[in-house]
Amino acid sequence: MFSGEAYMRTRISAYVLLGFLPICLPAGMAVPVLAQISSAAVPTQAQPFDIVIVNGHIVDGTGSPWYSGQIGIRQGRIAAIGALDKLARRVTVDAHGQVVAPGFIDMLGQSEMTILVDPRLPSKIYQGITTEVTGEGGSVAPLNAAIVAADQASYQHLEITPDWTNFREYFARLERQGMGINLASYVGATNVRRMVLGDADVAPNPTQLAQMQALVDQAMRDGAVGLSTALQYAPAPYATTAELVALASTAAKYGGIYASHIRSEGDAEPAAIDEALTIGREAHIPVEIWHLKTAGKANWGKMPQIVARIQAARDSGLDVSANTYAYTAWFNTFSAFIPPWAHDGGDAKLIERLKDPATRARIRKDMLSTAGDWDNEWQEIPGPEAIQIAVVQNPELVPLQGKRLSDVAALWHEDAIDALCDLLIKDKAFTDVAVFGMSEPDVVLALKQPWVSIDNDSQGTSPDGLLGQEHPHPRAYGTFPRILRKYVREEHMLTLEDAIRKFTALPAQRMRFSDRGVLKQGMAADIVIFDPATIRDLATFEQPNQLSQGMDYVLVNGIPVVAEGKMTGALPGKVLRGPGYVAR
Repeated sequence: MFSGEAYMRTRISAYVLLGFLPICLPAGMAVPVLAQISSAAVPTQAQPFDIVIVNGHIVDGTGSPWYSGQIGIRQGRIAAIGALDKLARRVTVDAHGQVVAPGFIDMLGQSEMTILVDPRLPSKIYQGITTEVTGEGGSVAPLNAAIVAADQASYQHLEITPDWTNFREYFARLERQGMGINLASYVGATNVRRMVLGDADVAPNPTQLAQMQALVDQAMRDGAVGLSTALQYAPAPYATTAELVALASTAAKYGGIYASHIRSEGDAEPAAIDEALTIGREAHIPVEIWHLKTAGKANWGKMPQIVARIQAARDSGLDVSANTYAYTAWFNTFSAFIPPWAHDGGDAKLIERLKDPATRARIRKDMLSTAGDWDNEWQEIPGPEAIQIAVVQNPELVPLQGKRLSDVAALWHEDAIDALCDLLIKDKAFTDVAVFGMSEPDVVLALKQPWVSIDNDSQGTSPDGLLGQEHPHPRAYGTFPRILRKYVREEHMLTLEDAIRKFTALPAQRMRFSDRGVLKQGMAADIVIFDPATIRDLATFEQPNQLSQGMDYVLVNGIPVVAEGKMTGALPGKVLRGPGYVAR
């Protein structure tokens, strides 16, 4: 490695050549002449590497043990791996014996909106995430005026004005803006339903179902990677299995995947898994079960049965897999605690019902019932102390972020259910919460399954600016480093090589990202360099807005977004479109 001003000049020269955003130079330092040389002027066969990574332990993503070698990167791809000492390069990166691995793939992020607020996505890149898959049931597209109006609080919260109606337009906006990581998206069955049926608890007639299938068809041709559902959140629970089979069959024609936040992760989870498997079989489509868990104390210890159910389906020939974020608390909208019937017509109707004493009494009765005819989260927690208020939209409620529902109830001199209902009214049903409802042995068993990859299940965020005003689940900042620290280094539940396989090759294989997930010649140069002995998460439930530590370099398409442990500000990410994409 170079040192001092000579190193700075060389690195800046190469980074300008490689297409970095402008980097602030020290006062009086001019950009070297090298920065003005066109790479096209150098013959391809004599062209130097843009970057060569030396002195690293290469963990290639396949699960194989590490090996030594040098990695040469040219034009965003791995051009060579081997002994490259005598070959020309613009920049040498010394890994100092650290691990060199493929960039991590987040199997369920939620960054489709926040990437428009801070496209660098610091919380993601400091974990080593170079690619995110998003679109959990409610996707960023398709949109119409009614959906935009109904969701106005969400757009206002992030100060975003949607200027797209479909995925093609949204992806074009991302590419114009630039992005710190790669991003792919499912088309959400919730959005498709809302486009045709609104938020009402109704079934589509044949004409309406055909319209919904046409929307899935368009989304797949626009670049979506498959169809997704989030069947806990209204209006999604109103969809029948047959409706979902019809939509998934359309996605299957384009090589898509069916991914699901299944209908229940608690008492009715076996039936919910069976429904996902039925959709896979009848639609002839691979199935991905998002954030696999057994929710609620009554279900603790049932993960062996859940794992066996999925394994039996795999043994029968069904292509089904899952992912996990490996924390014992989940994170969702607070309104999910309210029974589905009360959401009929959308949030405005929900708030009307919460204000009506007779209807609120019916809601309370259903929440206190143990009948098990809906995914009743109130019955899955020990008490209101297990719910942490995380993100609110109403500025007057911001002091409640980080407090437990039991604290809010005491503050407002109400019982917990009334406090829940009143908070939803005051926040226009916007609130997000962390819910402590899983057991550690169940989490570990899911994590160890060879067909389970990793999801962050959180939007990309930042400790600073607009996004830093929220109080997210710590997984937003810590999922991948936490697994490396806790489950690899401290508890030895996974080997380093297997953890990296779960972060890289396994999700790339599932998502058909044929040029990512493995360090191999010709692959996209999404690469991380870190010390497995020191990498760690800092985010906690009490203080979540803390970036993870230990990523020395993170390269996205051959460009460092983290260099020597510091964010560069580069935006080299790409939209990763699905196999059905049709260019125009």
